[in-house]
Amino acid sequence: MSRVLRALGWVGGVTGAAVTGAAVSAVAHSARVSQQRRRAGDPLADEPLGQLVPDRESTVAADDGVPLSVEEVDPADGGAPELTVVLVHGFALDRRCWHFQRRDLAKLSGPRVQLVLYDQRGHGRSGRSADGSTIDQLARDLDAVLRAVVPRGQLVLVGHSMGGMTIMALAEQRPQLFADRVRGVALVGTAAGAVGGAGLQKSLLSRYNPVTQVVGRLAGFQPGVVEWARRSADMLTWSGIRALAFGDRSVSPSLVDLMDDMISGVRVKVLTDFLETLGTHNRYRALAGLRHCEVLVISGDADRVTPFSHAERMAQELPHGELVRAPGAGHMVMMEQPELVTGHVIDLIRRSADRPEEERRRWWRRA
Repeated sequence: MSRVLRALGWVGGVTGAAVTGAAVSAVAHSARVSQQRRRAGDPLADEPLGQLVPDRESTVAADDGVPLSVEEVDPADGGAPELTVVLVHGFALDRRCWHFQRRDLAKLSGPRVQLVLYDQRGHGRSGRSADGSTIDQLARDLDAVLRAVVPRGQLVLVGHSMGGMTIMALAEQRPQLFADRVRGVALVGTAAGAVGGAGLQKSLLSRYNPVTQVVGRLAGFQPGVVEWARRSADMLTWSGIRALAFGDRSVSPSLVDLMDDMISGVRVKVLTDFLETLGTHNRYRALAGLRHCEVLVISGDADRVTPFSHAERMAQELPHGELVRAPGAGHMVMMEQPELVTGHVIDLIRRSADRPEEERRRWWRRA
C-alpha cells in the first residue's frame, strides 16, 4: 500500500508541475509542430480525412449492453453487393483509420461490396464498459455487429492491430461462422501472440508495470485529473505520434493530425484497461480456423508496435495465405501506403468471391 501511495504522490507531483508548465509547454509545442508541418508540406491537405458520409448509421447493443456505433457504405454505383467487407480498427483508434479503404473499396464493381465499419468499445463513438476490456469480449462485439447488420451473405473480415486480434478470437469462438460465411480474412499490422516481446519494450505493454498500474488506478477514481494532466503535459507529442505510427518521417501532416485526434478521443482508463488483454494475447491455435479462408497478412517492415516478424510468424502458420511486406511503412500501414494495402485487399476480395463453395468445404473438412 505504501508503494501505491508513494506512486500516487509522484503522479500528483507531476500533475502539479504540469500546472506551472502547461502554458509554456503548449506554446512551445505549437511552435514546434507548426515548424514541422511547414517543413513536411501536406500532400493530403484537400483530402477529407475521416469526413466521408455513410449511407446508414446505427447503434448495435453488445451482449453486455454496451452500445456500438456502426456505419454502412453501399456500392458507389448503386448496384447490389455480392459480399460484405467488415473493417475492424485497432487499439487507441477508431473507424476513421480506414479512410482510404472505405473511400476506394466502395467504388469496386467486380465484385461490388457493402462496407461495414464500427468503433470498438471505449473507442470513437461507441460506449464504454465498466469491465469487459478483453479481446474475447471484442470478438463477441464483432459477432453482435455481424448478427445485427449482416445476418446473411458472404463476408471478408479486415482487421488492423487489435482488430486483427479480434478476428482471430472470433474464429476461435465461432469456427462454424468461418466455415459457412467468411470467405476471406486480412490481418494488417497485427500479431497472433507475444505482443510486447518484440517491438515496443515489454514493460510498456505489461500489466505489471508500476506506472501503468498507478495511472490505471488514478484514472479509475480521478478520471478528470488524469485526462487534464494528459492534455497539459502533452504526453504524446505530434512528432512522437509520427515516429511511433509511421515509418516515413515525411508522411502527410494531415495523417498525423488524424492519428492525434483518434488517440486523444480514447480515455486513459480505457487504454490502461486494454493493456492486460494485449499483453496476454495468444491466438496461434486460432489461426487454424482460417485455413479454409483466403488469407492476406500484410505489415510494414518499419512497424515499431507489431514488427514484421509477427507477420512472418503468422504466415508460417498459414502456408496457403499471402504475406506482403510494405517497405518502409510503420504500424499505420493502411494510412501510410493506402494504394499498396487497398490493392492487396481488392485482390483478396476477388479471390474470395471467385473461390468455389465446394473447394472451401474441402479445405474445412481437411482442417
